[in-house]
Amino acid sequence: MLRPLLFLFAVSGLTGVHGDLCTVTGPSVIDITGDVNSVSDRCEYTLLQDQSTGFTLKANFLERRRRDVSFVDSVTLDFSQGADIQLLQGHRVLVSSPVTLSGSVQTFNGVGLSKDQTGVTANISLNGSPVSLFFDGTTAQIYMDVPVGYTFEGLCANSSSFSSSRLSDCVLFVTCSCQLYEDSADTTIDSNTVAQQCNILKSAPFSSCNNDVDPESYIIACRNTLNKYPAVDGLRCQFLKAYAKALTHLFFSADHPEPICQDKCSDHEFCGDIHGNTDCRCRAIYASEYTEQNRLGGPTVCKDNTASLTLVGCLLKENGIDYTHLHLNDKTCKGVMDPESHMLEFSFSSDSCGTEVTTNNSQVIFTNAVVTRNSSSDLITRQDKVFIEFSCSHPKPELQNVAFNILDNSVEVVLQSGEWHYNLTMKAYSDAAQTQLLGPKSDVRLNQKIWIVLETNGLDEEVVSVVTDSCWATSGNSPSSSPRYDLITDGCANVADGTVEVMGNGQGTSNSFSFNMFEFSGKEPSEVYLHCQLQLCVKENNSCEPGCSGSARRRRSLRYRRGAPALISMVWTP
Repeated sequence: MLRPLLFLFAVSGLTGVHGDLCTVTGPSVIDITGDVNSVSDRCEYTLLQDQSTGFTLKANFLERRRRDVSFVDSVTLDFSQGADIQLLQGHRVLVSSPVTLSGSVQTFNGVGLSKDQTGVTANISLNGSPVSLFFDGTTAQIYMDVPVGYTFEGLCANSSSFSSSRLSDCVLFVTCSCQLYEDSADTTIDSNTVAQQCNILKSAPFSSCNNDVDPESYIIACRNTLNKYPAVDGLRCQFLKAYAKALTHLFFSADHPEPICQDKCSDHEFCGDIHGNTDCRCRAIYASEYTEQNRLGGPTVCKDNTASLTLVGCLLKENGIDYTHLHLNDKTCKGVMDPESHMLEFSFSSDSCGTEVTTNNSQVIFTNAVVTRNSSSDLITRQDKVFIEFSCSHPKPELQNVAFNILDNSVEVVLQSGEWHYNLTMKAYSDAAQTQLLGPKSDVRLNQKIWIVLETNGLDEEVVSVVTDSCWATSGNSPSSSPRYDLITDGCANVADGTVEVMGNGQGTSNSFSFNMFEFSGKEPSEVYLHCQLQLCVKENNSCEPGCSGSARRRRSLRYRRGAPALISMVWTP
């Protein structure tokens, strides 16, 4: 049952004010002639345009609970020069940037702005005639005291001129769209009940003023809207208040509730009723992205070893979920609410917030969940339990394969030792049979075994043997640079390595050895220079083979040919 509403009207002098008043409430536009038409999309429209001054008053329409019913959401005072003034939801005002208003008038671009608990008022002068705009987030009313013969364009002049008043440029409102929607009819709406509720404008106390302002336009607007949209969020009273405001330039002077949702709702929200309380609800088109998939937020975002999940604050409210009661598996890990967008973000890494790490054949999976706080101290609760599991999977880490290339197929040096002139070559192979020669285009992987062959040409193997005395690797091209890693010392394999094997050393004019490829840790670039030092050993019935017997090895006394030892180097580079 509708409670009686008492209004204080300043009736005197109101005769004929209807022709100077334009009301935009919900989707309806009541122009200065009293004609009513409704906006059906989410476009921006011209309400009032004065060609002589370059001033345009615009209104932007957005959906609320239904996608196919739009409501006036904001108005813009557009000047040909100077910054525009936007009156937004929550009694917010932008003049290039947010401004703080009070009951005292402040002037911006020649516009007097003020704000009280009922809404925002803007007063301007067009060609010396006063124009007053009031906007409370649900209704915009434009009062014009202009001389006879004054003409202007827009929906306030002709509420049926949608095609000419529709603005295609939506720069100021990124959410505007002229797309039309058609939702299923609300079967809970009874047209007879709607007619009865809207016709209250013809009953007391309104009836005493019906001769001053014809209520028929407001009744039509009321019926058109409530026959399609449910009477929630104070919508039924909205048309009554709009009519009351039309009766007086003093606006609605009865006791008014505290500001609702003031400076609170984000662009994808509107001020409405949630479980008996006034709060920010999700707009229908925005919410449908989630509700049609039965979700409360977006998909999991995976990056490196972290994951994040964002939940929509207004959807949580509408589902009776207090976001402060939500946490991850570790109850100390709570979501962070963005004060502007009202999006709640949870994030975790692979080793935090109670994350569970599992593996399968090819992936490592990090899993966590958003859950409701379990408070054993609460005797009762009215919140649904929440369990939203989310996870990220990553390929199992593999050992990094570093490929090296030999810069040359082989290295050859010409040497002289006493009367001996000979050539010494170093070659690398990828097989024990020494048939697959490694060259500049050959990739050598870490831990891959390679065979190094040291050959001479020009020596008499009946007289001398070649002994590889030592081989070592450096990260620089100089044999004396550091760091240094030994492969062969005193003609024997480095037993600490375990991958080095020396073959035929001291048996003839060539020998070889093998080892597993490596790189120097922490060195960039990862070049490996291999150096070998060789000696000539005169046989003369003596063995030139080094005596290598593991950790107890002793080097035999070898008779080396006089002369400097031969040094040969080879380089691998990534």
